[in-house]
Amino acid sequence: MNSNYYAILMAGGVGSRFWPVSTTEYPKQFHDMLGAGVSLLQKTFGRLSRFIPAENILILTNERYTTLVMEQLPEIEASQVVAEPAMRNTAPCILYAALKIRKMNPEALIVVAPSDHWIEDERAFEDDVIHCFEKCSEAPVLCTLGIAPSFPNTGFGYIEFDAQEKSKPGVKKVQQFREKPDYATAKHFLSQGNFLWNAGIFMWSASAIIEAFKTYQPKEYALFEKGTAVYNTREEEGFIAENYPHAANISIDYAILERSDSVYVLPAGFDWNDLGTWGSLYDKLPKDASENAGAGSRVLTRDCEGLMVRLPEGKIGVLEGLKDYIVVDTDKALLVLPKEKEQEIKQWVSKVKDTFGPDFI
Repeated sequence: MNSNYYAILMAGGVGSRFWPVSTTEYPKQFHDMLGAGVSLLQKTFGRLSRFIPAENILILTNERYTTLVMEQLPEIEASQVVAEPAMRNTAPCILYAALKIRKMNPEALIVVAPSDHWIEDERAFEDDVIHCFEKCSEAPVLCTLGIAPSFPNTGFGYIEFDAQEKSKPGVKKVQQFREKPDYATAKHFLSQGNFLWNAGIFMWSASAIIEAFKTYQPKEYALFEKGTAVYNTREEEGFIAENYPHAANISIDYAILERSDSVYVLPAGFDWNDLGTWGSLYDKLPKDASENAGAGSRVLTRDCEGLMVRLPEGKIGVLEGLKDYIVVDTDKALLVLPKEKEQEIKQWVSKVKDTFGPDFI
């Protein structure tokens, strides 16, 4: 394995669209969502450790999940868990981790990978990341992986690359990042042929991403750079506890990628599912003759079609007369919702919190 390869594994999200299974106490990345025998976090760690030394993989998470991370990844050292004392979106934590890694190895090449994606062809993923690493080792560029869109999805952001490079293999110069579109705009994107889904998987050298923060986010850079002397020492925790809450709440896309003119995208060579909603999980699960999916559930149905069902282990379900519904039961909550309204789950989570208190979310 190349000792210059590093990974930042993002595992701090709450995953509220997977409520009531995913909760603030036990988010979706710690669950076995697909019945694979491992959690999403464990699956992602295994995928990265195929070609990145395990000791070079940092797990970025909220400090409340440190124990969960160590329980699920007993092979790592406690120093590999980078704990955020406050929720501040992706930019601050990526800068913080990059500064730590640069101090370990100034020649480091880094992949930033979410913990909740499902990628079946792990060899193709490895090949794509290494391809981008090679580009990043040649020039101070920022790379991302884009997914060829299979339908006009309105739930993803898009990456527009130079139309003249449509037939060119390899990485392509990014023209701009596009926000989540409406359906008509998404159809237009697909017809153009030079738009990809933004998968949120990034590659760069430690020096290039830090220099980008210095250029485009000087206040953030100054806040975290002043801790360089204590990173990877016993004094680091105190510095972060004092300074991290002052970081801006901003994503890496807004902070850096949409500002930089040195961003490249590689169309991914693997199937990808972001597992962001119950609907996306439904797409990955086996179905019965009526297109009902039940992850680990024991369910009897009559006159039902297109259901996404998840019940606690050991519980049975009897369902009749439902079409295209999400049915999820836990020891604390029951969700029954049309699949077409799954984007409203976050609103229901807020209402549950306001009505019944935070113990149920």
